Amino acid sequence: MKPIGNNRTETPSPARGSTMRQFGIHRIAALCCLWACLLLPAGLLASPPFKVMVVMSYDDQYAWSREIKEGIDGVLSESCVLEYVWLNTKVDLAGGPAKARRAWEVYGEFQPHGVIAADDNAQSMFVVPYLKGKVKTPVMFCGVNGELKDFGYPAQNVSGILERAHIRNSISFAQMLVPSIRRVIYLSRKSPSAAAVFRQYQREHHTYPVESVAFIMPRTLDEALERIRELREESDALFYETMESIRDGNNRRYSDTEVVPLVAEAFGKPMISNNLAHVEAGTLCAVVKTGQEQGATAAEMLLTAMEGTPVPRIGVTQNRQGKRIINLRVIKEMGIKPGSDALKGVQIVGIER
Repeated sequence: MKPIGNNRTETPSPARGSTMRQFGIHRIAALCCLWACLLLPAGLLASPPFKVMVVMSYDDQYAWSREIKEGIDGVLSESCVLEYVWLNTKVDLAGGPAKARRAWEVYGEFQPHGVIAADDNAQSMFVVPYLKGKVKTPVMFCGVNGELKDFGYPAQNVSGILERAHIRNSISFAQMLVPSIRRVIYLSRKSPSAAAVFRQYQREHHTYPVESVAFIMPRTLDEALERIRELREESDALFYETMESIRDGNNRRYSDTEVVPLVAEAFGKPMISNNLAHVEAGTLCAVVKTGQEQGATAAEMLLTAMEGTPVPRIGVTQNRQGKRIINLRVIKEMGIKPGSDALKGVQIVGIER
């Protein structure tokens, strides 16, 4: 009978040479890993959830900003942690640079894997002075009315989507509803974005199917209404860009929703726009650009960059989608009887319930 004792099988200790070989293999593997970390693009090292900082030029009550946010959230909310910063420059343009400095502090605290900057003021006040060519973080812009050269775009770490108003298409659509439209005036509150739209108008207006009478960029609501009354008899329609946050003589601030009916009353003729909220407020029609397209496109481009594609390989693009909108209430009030072709594929607002 075998004695009762320890029946474990002992594994012989490895020889010293074998141990050294294993140490050497581990050391080489560690060095390879280190070199990979140094050489791979930052986006490849990050795995979802990515941290994304979004810098919005305006405030969260502005319809266009809400559309952009909806587009961004629709693409990134499930795979990213989103941090929004609002510069509020539609209401307080002078305070924008101070809010941009605070955005830079948030950037340092949040340490995002990527940044989205919406509309022109976020570029000039935040991206250009703080991020462009100064950090490795990929940055995508959206809602930019200005020219690429205005901001020195594209850059090594910056690309995005330009915003271009469907002015020509909106006018052509209005003519389908009211064939007598031949002369148009244009209205937009004086601002950096309005200046950019005006430059688009300057480039394109000779291709519009109408005579362009004037492009009005008032500083106050009173000035706007006065100029509209002066030019009323010289024009058949008014193209409404935006008057958001304009003030009257008593320094009261107005939203587009409040301004559109006042302009409509002063003008008394068809008003054209390129924004859904403006048609809902009382313009006749629009071929709209959407903030959702802007936000979603920028988000998709940023996701591509964070996953490892170098930003210079992600080319700048611009909005392509356009949707025709009509206000049924305005059509009825003006006695317009549109043909069937004008109503194909349109979205109708202003329906009485």
